[in-house]
Amino acid sequence: MKKHQRILKNAEFSSIISKRKSFVCPAMIVYTAPKKEEHARVGISVGKKVGKAVVRTRVKRQLRALIDSVFTFDEIV
Repeated sequence: MKKHQRILKNAEFSSIISKRKSFVCPAMIVYTAPKKEEHARVGISVGKKVGKAVVRTRVKRQLRALIDSVFTFDEIV
């Protein structure tokens, strides 16, 4: 995923979470918001319950790879 396809700022995360549209499963919570741009944007936040920083970074990388394989962002942009 390229940087323009990610949600990186805390203010953006906070605004999405405050809208309270979410799906809950045992592994994670997925918050959604309507698109403001032509392409979808994804933000990944991993809590400290998952493990130390190295483990959390690995989980984020794996999730990004999974999202890239499911959604081909290059076709949209």
